[in-house]
Parts: sequence; C-alpha cells; structure tokens
Amino acid sequence: MNNADIKSKTKIGKRIFRWMLFLGTVISLYIVPWLLVKAWILPLPNSIQKQADQAIDYGFKGLIVYVQQQDNPPQLFTSGWHNPTQQIPAERDAYFKIGSINKLYVAVAITKLVSAGRLSLDRTLADYLPHLVGRIENAESITLKMLVQHRSGIPNFTDTPNYWAHPKAASEEKLQLILDQPADFEPGQKSAYCNTNYLLLNIIMDSILGYPNFEFIRTEILEPLHLQNTFASIHDVNIENVMSGYHKGHDADLKTDDIGMVATAEDVGIFLRALNNGTLLTEQEQKIYPYKYEHSGWVPGYQSFAAYYKDIDAVMVTLYSTTDRDLILWNLAEILNKRFAKIIRKENL
Repeated sequence: MNNADIKSKTKIGKRIFRWMLFLGTVISLYIVPWLLVKAWILPLPNSIQKQADQAIDYGFKGLIVYVQQQDNPPQLFTSGWHNPTQQIPAERDAYFKIGSINKLYVAVAITKLVSAGRLSLDRTLADYLPHLVGRIENAESITLKMLVQHRSGIPNFTDTPNYWAHPKAASEEKLQLILDQPADFEPGQKSAYCNTNYLLLNIIMDSILGYPNFEFIRTEILEPLHLQNTFASIHDVNIENVMSGYHKGHDADLKTDDIGMVATAEDVGIFLRALNNGTLLTEQEQKIYPYKYEHSGWVPGYQSFAAYYKDIDAVMVTLYSTTDRDLILWNLAEILNKRFAKIIRKENL
C-alpha cells in the first residue's frame, strides 16, 4: 500500500469518525430532554434568588432554598407559589413533605438506641421480628446494620406496580406487598436503595420502645436542637401551612396526602448541620453511626434535598413542589442544586 492509499484511507476514516460523533450528539440530544440541556448550559445567575426564579420557568410550582455557611446566619430564598390556586406566594417557613430525608432521623435514632444498649446493629431481623421468619427470605441473616445501609436484599415495597397511585397508610399494609417474595440478592452482597428496610426499622423501634418512635426522635433529636417545626405527619400541623404539591398530569393539590414527615427548610438545615458537625451525636454515637450524612426525598408532589458541602462548610436544603412520572424534574432539580452550590461558592453567603 503506497502513501497515497494510506492518506486516502485516513481521510475516509476521519470523515466516518466525524459523522459518528455528529450522529451520537444528535441522538443524545434527542434522548436527553432539551429542558435539561437548557438548564445546564445557560449562564450562571449572580444570585440564589435569580436562579430560584429561573427554576420556576422550568415548570416547578414552588421552591424554597435554605443556605447556611460557616458561622453566617442562615438565608432563605423562595420563588413560585405556596398555593397557586389561592395565589399565595411561596413562604420561607412553609411545612414541606421531606420524604426519605426522614431516613437520616431514623438512622440517628437507631444509633442512640444502640448506644444505650437497647438495640444491636449485629442482631438480625429474625431476632427482633421472629414472626417474619419464612415470610421474608434470609430474615435469619439480615442484620440491623444491613437494613440501615440498604444491604438486606429485601424487595422494595414502593416498587410495586402503580404503588404511588394508591399508597398504603399502615405499616402492615406496606409490608404485605413484599412478604413471601424472593430476595433481590443475598444479604450483604451489595447495596440497593429500599424503603422496606426503613419500614422494618421503624417497626422494630416501635416494638422496643413500646410507643411510636417519633416520640423518641422528638425527645432525643428535635428538642435538644430546639426544632419546633418538624412533625411526623401533616395531621400534626395546620394544613394551610403545608406547601401545595403537584404531580405533572394531575391537577389535584397533593398536600392532603399523608405520606411521612413534614418540616420547614430551616429545621431540616439545622438538623443536617448538627449531624455533620458532630453536635447531634456523642463521641461514642459517632463511632456507631452507620449511615450517610446527607439525603434526598421524593413523594408525589414533593422533591427534597439536604446536602452538606464540606469544602465550603455549607448546608443547603432545596425543596421543590412538583414531581413527574419520568423524573425529568428530579434530574432538573439535581442540575439546579449544582448551580445553587456554584453560586454559594462564588458569593460566600
């Protein structure tokens, strides 16, 4: 093969590569919604408030952002509506359904009970709930630590088809959805996020305590931090103070659906700061604590994110009052959270 042939083949190869690259770009832009691309590439606003206002343009009904950096006083930003039907603007102190952020509170409560000798992370599901042996596969080898860390292999009850169309209220109803089902994997072999794990932890705590475990959370976590705006249920607050929540494709306001804990952004932020700076747990409890130090949450109509940025010593809580089936708004919220964090780093709030 002479040099001319080599050069010719090289040119053809380069053309093919460029076309493949172009085709790949076109396909990726087709698959990735333009809304996400737009949110990613737009110039970064020069303030949290401007970015929050921009978020409303993307389809969120309402938004609350809490920021507390270093020793600075906290700042709260809002945009959109607290109640769009009544044309009430978003309120900084609104109650919000925090979804799976509640797992941080449960993990802290478990830690305190272990420290007090009332629970053991090494004991098994069979030890604490023997009636589930034979109903939950591997109950004899699933430890409490595996439940906390999502390493149990138990099926996730919220993965039941159409679960969120008709969510169950009672713990036993939720548990019935996965009883006698095969395990997803052997305990401890890997990690897979599973709401059933924390359902079982709540049941175990109720059994050990002899009363609803939220009362333990209140006395051991909330009261020492002077948190007066965190509750087990919407039934414990004035419903008008709960931010309206919406799911795309459904016109109804979902705030009256009773799905887990409600709290203000500030209460969540104070809790997260205490968890990350070590003031919430004693030295012994810090050695025991088996879970993560930040979390997100999703229930129909409500997306919540509680993050700690160690490099700038900043807590940020973002609450978005709109969800969708395809989780485009979830991905959008994650993009916005990154942009909020960039602004915090630039502005040193």
